[in-house]
Amino acid sequence: MTPEEVEARIEAEIPDCEATVEPARGTHDEDHLEATVVSPAFEGESLVDQHDMVYDALGEAMTTDVHALELTTRTPE
Repeated sequence: MTPEEVEARIEAEIPDCEATVEPARGTHDEDHLEATVVSPAFEGESLVDQHDMVYDALGEAMTTDVHALELTTRTPE
């Protein structure tokens, strides 16, 4: 799964979301990714819940296509 495909899947599942996904720094594996996800849907949610929302958006791809995901989540503010 390409970084662009991961971005599209996250953005399709989380309301008003903007995702930026790229290969993780220092790795040459396409299944090690870094993502920054910004959405008002994260407002009032704990960091764990925010990350769970992203993992849920990726669904089974988290166990089949994405080996590692370094994740930063935040609200638009």
